Amino acid sequence: MDPTHRGPEEYGHDSNDFAEEAGRRRPSRDPLTPDFSQQTPQQARIVPLISGDLLLTVNPVDGSEVELCPPGEQPAAPVRRTPAERADRERAAAPPVPPGPPVLQLPLLQREDERERLTRLLAGGRSVRLTGPAGSGRTALLNAVAADCAELAPDGVVRLNGHKRTLTDLLYGLFEAVHDAPLHRPDHDALLEKLRTTGAVVVLDDLELGGAALDELLDATPECAFLLAATPDVAAPGPDSHLEEVFLAGLDRGASIDLMERVVERKLTEEEANWAGDLWFESEGLPLRFVQAGALLRQRDMLGTDPTAYDEYGYLENRPADEPPADDAFGTQAAEVPLPSLGEGAAPAALLGSRLSAAARATLRFAVALGGEVPHQAHLPALVGDTHADAALGELAGCGLLSPAGPRYRLAAGVLAQLEAAGYGDDATERARTVAQHYAWWAGHPSVTPARVVAEADAIVAAMAQLVPGDGAGQTSVAVLLARSASPAFAAGLHWSAWERALRIGQEAARIAGEVAEEAYFHHELGVLALCAGNLDRARAELETSISMRGALADKSGAVAGRRALALVEDRSGGSAAGLVRTSGEIPSNPLLASPPRGLPAVIPLSMPRTSPAETVVVARQSAPQAAEKQGGGPFAMLGGARRNLVAAGAGVLLAGVLGTVVTLGLTSNTEPQGDPGGSAEQSVTDGGGQEEELPAEESTDGTTPSAKSSGSASSSSSSATPGPSGSGSAPAGGGGATSPGGTASATTPSSPGESSSVEPSPTRTKPKPTASSASPAESETSEPPTETPPTDPTPTDTETTEPEPGVPDSSDSASGPTGASASPSVT
Repeated sequence: MDPTHRGPEEYGHDSNDFAEEAGRRRPSRDPLTPDFSQQTPQQARIVPLISGDLLLTVNPVDGSEVELCPPGEQPAAPVRRTPAERADRERAAAPPVPPGPPVLQLPLLQREDERERLTRLLAGGRSVRLTGPAGSGRTALLNAVAADCAELAPDGVVRLNGHKRTLTDLLYGLFEAVHDAPLHRPDHDALLEKLRTTGAVVVLDDLELGGAALDELLDATPECAFLLAATPDVAAPGPDSHLEEVFLAGLDRGASIDLMERVVERKLTEEEANWAGDLWFESEGLPLRFVQAGALLRQRDMLGTDPTAYDEYGYLENRPADEPPADDAFGTQAAEVPLPSLGEGAAPAALLGSRLSAAARATLRFAVALGGEVPHQAHLPALVGDTHADAALGELAGCGLLSPAGPRYRLAAGVLAQLEAAGYGDDATERARTVAQHYAWWAGHPSVTPARVVAEADAIVAAMAQLVPGDGAGQTSVAVLLARSASPAFAAGLHWSAWERALRIGQEAARIAGEVAEEAYFHHELGVLALCAGNLDRARAELETSISMRGALADKSGAVAGRRALALVEDRSGGSAAGLVRTSGEIPSNPLLASPPRGLPAVIPLSMPRTSPAETVVVARQSAPQAAEKQGGGPFAMLGGARRNLVAAGAGVLLAGVLGTVVTLGLTSNTEPQGDPGGSAEQSVTDGGGQEEELPAEESTDGTTPSAKSSGSASSSSSSATPGPSGSGSAPAGGGGATSPGGTASATTPSSPGESSSVEPSPTRTKPKPTASSASPAESETSEPPTETPPTDPTPTDTETTEPEPGVPDSSDSASGPTGASASPSVT
């Protein structure tokens, strides 16, 4: 369960009594299904969010789903927080108080002039950039100035931390501090609109932005006065920023010695004062160095007293009774403990850590493994393996080895490098793996809220980054598991920069570990994140990659979620659905939806070729840029191509109607007058044979191939065709036959699927009523021959059979049509 949740024995219940009571309340198990009652359903944290005009459903199972926000689910307009709500939020965002004895509260020495100047500038609406080296006391000065400016602005004082925060993080952090908008992340335009009317004193510590990014932050909040604290290595703002520059120097020698005496809580001896003077010259009067040096003197005093006097506070370990109490860890008599050297005073982290408890030293090793990030005190017992390890945070804070960073602590300036030089980072990989396994279990627990996971975002991301790329067995798999558990919580907690970093690290770890399903999930999430952020090109590439991977894995539910998101990308980019055809291999039901951009041929095959997932990804990634380059008209070029295709489709429908009308009129009006000497019934049958060409050449009207019936239908496929007035005596195109000596040709192509070209009807078939378009053989013999007859080669007699040409339907197969009519019924 959650490590921060208290057990039943801590609420006054004995564990045995609690178990017996739970057993009495537990329902009886079914004897037929004894195992079913032991199983609990897996809980998935599905959270709906509103991002701009999109409804984002964070689904940790198949991937997040995104769609347009329905009309009835638009969020209410953000409301401003009241002063009481701002105070409660500020207390919740403060670093936790370490357990154990209270940490010594030191006064602000020799900063009265800077404090007064900063307050005066902020009261006049001016923004100030406070620059000072690490360890110069910038955080303490900011706290004092923030207390002085509590009543200056209508929206109060907003405390932000810029450690590893981007410009977008700071803008949304300011919006959330002033406005109450749960599960709502406005788009960029709406965000800027709200920030333009925000009037607050923004105190921003550990700033890492400069140049154009800092100018954009100031331009987005014209009604706010900023107090920015940064180190000298951060880029300076632009020349048009109108920022007041205040440089924070170190303390003088008298103030430094005074600060050390407040830490030691006594007056310094002459020897200690001389040592402090040398340290002041070496450290340039940085207050942090004198706080740490005072901690060294306090430890020296502890070693010179009875160790058992401090056992109740846990400062020193219990020793056997026969051990001399005056010996310290170095085997030196307490009265003879020398002063630290000047080098140890300037870099005291290793010496301070060696005199702390085992839990405190283990905590330092975990912090070094995480790049300086210290886990929350509630996680220390599980990580260290000591139930009282949470007290180690108080030891480290009292020695000046920690500094606050937003809602948590991290190693103070310079401590990380000093501990790494002392060997605290030798087992950093193993420590990071332990932290990652613990956070993977904790972040995925249903009882842990997204806000608590967001508070540990820096430590979680640092643990993943330490394991990727990893040489040890299973390191990347642990990173994949942690990213899979923490990234949905980051998304639900609206910390999207941490969400993106976790997805990037998880995708790389899944690629190295060969976990294709997890890699497809991370690509899908990156595509959804890019879609919500408005980066459509990146969203299209990530979603296409995810769909291809999930298609290869037969992950239908995941592929469907990816196609929906990709359809929304195409809709927002003004493109067509051709991307869906390239990615999924499916042809839309409406061919007009798959119209290509300008300059690309519209070819929709009847059957899509089978390709591998890798080839699908390559085709999807190469075709989109080429289409965009050929389009050349921006997003409206796709609309123009769609209009052109619609016009062409309408013209095609009109042309088909006209051709159908012409063919119908031709079929109904091909009867020749009885007195016409130049026409015959066979000519009308031959002229109407154009409709037969529309049938496939490989299949006859009854579904059989011509080769299967060629032997049985050759004798009945000869009929004489008399040329018309035009003098053409050849058969229709594609037909074959023989020409009699009298000039009549034997045609093998019937006039229609329902007619036969035999000379005499079969006696077994029913003779229909004669029509005007059919004539008897007797009438054909009495008609006058044509004036011109083209020369023909002698052909076999009527009794001989002819082989049909390949690809020409057999006339015997179409002897009777749908109505059973014969081609040349005799007229009675």
